[in-house]
Amino acid sequence: MKQNRFKPEAPSPKGKSVSAIASNKRSLRVFYAFGLIVLMSFASIWVYDAITQSPYFAIKQVDISGIQRVKRNEVIELTGVTNQTNLFQINLNTIEQQICCHPWIARASVKRSLFSNLVVTVVEEEPLAIVNIGNLADIIINTQGHPFKEYDPQKDQLNFLPTISGMDLTRAGNSFGFEGPLFNGIMDLLEIQGFGRIDTIMGDENIGITIQAQDIYNKNPGLQATLPIKLGFTRFEEKRIKAIKISTYMDKYFPDKAIRAMDLYNIEKIFITTKEIDALHHTIEKGV
Repeated sequence: MKQNRFKPEAPSPKGKSVSAIASNKRSLRVFYAFGLIVLMSFASIWVYDAITQSPYFAIKQVDISGIQRVKRNEVIELTGVTNQTNLFQINLNTIEQQICCHPWIARASVKRSLFSNLVVTVVEEEPLAIVNIGNLADIIINTQGHPFKEYDPQKDQLNFLPTISGMDLTRAGNSFGFEGPLFNGIMDLLEIQGFGRIDTIMGDENIGITIQAQDIYNKNPGLQATLPIKLGFTRFEEKRIKAIKISTYMDKYFPDKAIRAMDLYNIEKIFITTKEIDALHHTIEKGV
């Protein structure tokens, strides 16, 4: 029997050096990467400062499209830019919000063009009617029924729009607007073009809508300019067709009478008010 002389081999010093070298390489890679990031950051800052402070990129022209009521100088003033403003230093979203502060501007889009042009596209509000609210100032509503501006007759000049009365503003969150069956009925009515030019719309929660419309229902041109028509809440297109048929019937069979008012609240039971007129016009026209 011989004595067991086996002894485990000690770690090779060469192995230790390989591991240390690999670790050092990884550390160097991290250091180089960090240094590269820092260098690129400084380079980006330098490039940004060079661009935003260079007079070469100063705004030389502002192109504005879509304006009709709003004046060009008003839009430029809202943008806040001058011929010294750098094109790449401005915030486009902020400028869009500033432009939309104008009551006549519904939406705005601002873009950069080339190296010195600012392009502004404006969408103005489309007025639909003027709403009279008690002792308060008149308000203009757009085609969606949203109030957007206090009516100024001298500046706005919207005499061709109908005037609405009998509605109250309601609060919805942080804004005010109109709602309810009466308001919905008025909006539906304003979509119909066949009643002639409507001067006034009178709303009532109980009896609905009564309009004062251009008199297109009497053939005699010497009669009153407008005609009161009671319409209720619904079925406005059917009532418009019924009014035309009544006008044709009256002109054919009762040429000596003129329609002075129509009550179309119930389309199944129509009431009209008439007045005697001189039939000489019809006599000459028909050769009788």
